[in-house]
Amino acid sequence: MVVDEEDLTNKRRGRTVALVALLLAAVNLRLAVTSVGPVLDEIRSGLHMSSTVAGLLASVPVVCFAAVGLTAPRLAGRFGASRVILVGLAVLATGLAVRPFAPGTTLFLLLSLVALAGIAVVNVLLPSVVKDRFPDRVGATTGFYTVALNVGATTAAAATVPLTEHTFGGDWRIGLACWAAVALLAVPSWLPLAREPFARPTEVRTDDLVRVSRHPVAWALAVYFGMQSTSAYVIIGWLPQIYRDAGVSAETAGVLFALTSFLGVPLGFGLSALAGRVRSQSWIAVVLGVFGLAGYGGLWWDPAAAPWLWATFLGIVNTAFPLVLTLIALRGRTPATVVKLSAFAQSVGYIIAIPGPFLVGALHDATDGWRAPLALVLCLMVPQIIAGWFAGRDRQV
Repeated sequence: MVVDEEDLTNKRRGRTVALVALLLAAVNLRLAVTSVGPVLDEIRSGLHMSSTVAGLLASVPVVCFAAVGLTAPRLAGRFGASRVILVGLAVLATGLAVRPFAPGTTLFLLLSLVALAGIAVVNVLLPSVVKDRFPDRVGATTGFYTVALNVGATTAAAATVPLTEHTFGGDWRIGLACWAAVALLAVPSWLPLAREPFARPTEVRTDDLVRVSRHPVAWALAVYFGMQSTSAYVIIGWLPQIYRDAGVSAETAGVLFALTSFLGVPLGFGLSALAGRVRSQSWIAVVLGVFGLAGYGGLWWDPAAAPWLWATFLGIVNTAFPLVLTLIALRGRTPATVVKLSAFAQSVGYIIAIPGPFLVGALHDATDGWRAPLALVLCLMVPQIIAGWFAGRDRQV
């Protein structure tokens, strides 16, 4: 009996350590990207960057996540998911610290790839850690770490401009580099998990991914992931600039942008918890898509007419991200299957999302306005809704 109590205590302690590590890692999953949008004008001016190249900058995360995400399962099978996440966070911190001081656009983009490579492996592996460590609390745990993700994203979006202007004397480079400290803080929390032994059978081979790709659920998840990523990275890459071009001040535009992330704090947790309790999540995906149509439609009509309302609608549709993470964990029967699903859905999804932010920038350059780019994003909400309906149906791989 005493041994059982000790085992129970150790298990609880282990779950607490894992949860803290998950939350600290999740805080870093978007701040490398959301910190760029509010000072994009300053970055473009400092690096002599066109709107089209800025669109490429917005596409860099999805390119990196697609390419590097495919390597994450194999790395996890060889070294263990916790160790790979630990290294990923260290790589992220290095990229964030060095990137802002690049002398030109090319090196800035390359160093962005370094930082985002760290995020990519963490992105893919966290759902498998949730399934492995918290198999009875998948929805709630996913909710917790998506809350942490949105806290990090919101803080970076809202604080980068004030830090740049009031703390660092208007130097946007230091304003961006300071976020490396947050990634460094997360590294020690993964050391206890990285020391634990791991089971090599979780290794994922290329043929495993091929087998997953034959399942309709995997493709529904991939398309839904790709469509919501397109929407999210258009918001991340361009929303502050859309507001600024409509006459909204830089600081207010940053706060409006932060609102889209902040709403994910309560909504992301509640949505993930709800999704984990119901058998089908299809209607949740459809409702989120309707809010996306309303938000982008409002921007298309007039960004300055009701900026807070449009930002609220876009914040709601952004919770498609915690929803799809929950769906990935729920659709896989085992942690090993979740790794495969996560790698496939995220990598293929990010490949689907690559053209979106770039096309938005190119259309803006070609038309010297935002109506054509926003019309494109409005159209893309339709396949997001359809894919979400199929991904949300109660089926497993």
